[in-house]
Amino acid sequence: MTEEQAPEAPRRSSPWRWILIGFAVALTITWLALTPSGLLGKAQAVGYSVCHQIDIRSFHIHGRSFPLCARCSGTFLGALLGMLFQAVQGKKGKMPSIGASLVFALFALAWVLDGVNSFAMLTPMLPSLYQTQNWTRLVTGMGMGLALAAFLWPAFVQTMFRQWRDLSPVSSWQQLLLLVGLAGALAGLVWLEIAWVLYPLALLSAFSVIMLLTMVYSMVLVMIFKRENTFNRLRELLIPLISGYVIALIQIGVISVVRFIMTGTWGGFTL
Repeated sequence: MTEEQAPEAPRRSSPWRWILIGFAVALTITWLALTPSGLLGKAQAVGYSVCHQIDIRSFHIHGRSFPLCARCSGTFLGALLGMLFQAVQGKKGKMPSIGASLVFALFALAWVLDGVNSFAMLTPMLPSLYQTQNWTRLVTGMGMGLALAAFLWPAFVQTMFRQWRDLSPVSSWQQLLLLVGLAGALAGLVWLEIAWVLYPLALLSAFSVIMLLTMVYSMVLVMIFKRENTFNRLRELLIPLISGYVIALIQIGVISVVRFIMTGTWGGFTL
């Protein structure tokens, strides 16, 4: 499949497009008004819906916890890095090779094992293999994020676009090593806990949560309405992406409301 000679999709103007955009804007304004103040407050509110935010298991900016715990920070920052790494290569939609897939599977397995071990440390009756620390949570999370991105991006391209390139964005060991090296550098930046570096990374980690949910829900909606492989350009995805964003924000809001009712605080869980 190639990108050459892709037919133009007919351009249709519908009032529903503007109704959807208006609803998305209204929903966003409502969410912004009801969540903690400041950019970090908004990022914390996003993390609140997907992460336990336990203070001792998080990195800090001037004494304030990161929006996500160490493991979730690694996962979502790794996923964002993986998505960007693939997106800049265009509409390459082939899944990773068997060799690369095995590497990503090992990353996912390490994430699971470290997570289980970390949970065992909270339960005196369960044995733990080693002392899980924030750096192990961050590193295994970063690997899991790369694995998620490695399969989600090709799935997104294959689902959305009429014409896509039958090439993998991670098609060689050199590319895989480059991606892992970039992830290692990113993990190092988080580990150093330099405030002016962590601040944008905190915002990016929250953005990654919304981005991934939006992509998944937009794919689901496109499949439900049988619109797979009908788009030629990114700008044609406006309605599916906004629709996915609306559902993602509703999910974030509902989970946040339920958690706030149960805990009475915007803070993370305590050990």
